[in-house]
Amino acid sequence: MSGKLIKNALVMYDHQSDTLWSQFLSRGVKGPLSGTSLEILPALQTTWQQWLELHPDTLVLDKLGRYQRDTYEGYYRGGSAGILGEFNKDKRLSGKDLVLGVVQDGAAKAYPFRVMTGQPVINDFWAGKEVLVVFESISETGAIFERRLENRSLTFELVPGDPFLIRDLETGSTWQALTGRAIDGPLAGEVLTRLTSNYSFWFAWSDFYPDTQLY
Repeated sequence: MSGKLIKNALVMYDHQSDTLWSQFLSRGVKGPLSGTSLEILPALQTTWQQWLELHPDTLVLDKLGRYQRDTYEGYYRGGSAGILGEFNKDKRLSGKDLVLGVVQDGAAKAYPFRVMTGQPVINDFWAGKEVLVVFESISETGAIFERRLENRSLTFELVPGDPFLIRDLETGSTWQALTGRAIDGPLAGEVLTRLTSNYSFWFAWSDFYPDTQLY
């Protein structure tokens, strides 16, 4: 890390060109590669148990017990909005409320954790796309997919008794909520397109995307 911040978000640098990169924007902001966008790879925040069920052959980065606790726990509970404070005081949510944010073609939308806890499967239409938002509240695992498959719009619901399985109403196929893969039924083997999304405090999301929609 460079030690610099943009609206409270970390700024990285690369050793080859010394370009500064915005973590939040995923692009170079100063230096030879300024304006260059990084390729974003999908990731999930979930429990180790659930991850192993999805990927039993996964490799683990062993840091020899260095990360046994989260040193930011006090910050999460506190009322401060980062070192620099809020730049855009959007009172639609409290500053430290967590959201699952997504950006498409310059349009931004945020789905609050507190809303998704009571509505773990959301069939939405936004930015010209029919989207599916899934959320598991215990592990705070969320993901966003396109719910249109081969010119067919699908509508999803939670499979009773399993927070990680969903079902489409059109064919009755069963899908893994976190991977967007159909595992049973007429559409078995099909995979929904996942959209790039990230977890954020509301104050940070609204700072970078002041015109964001809010579900």
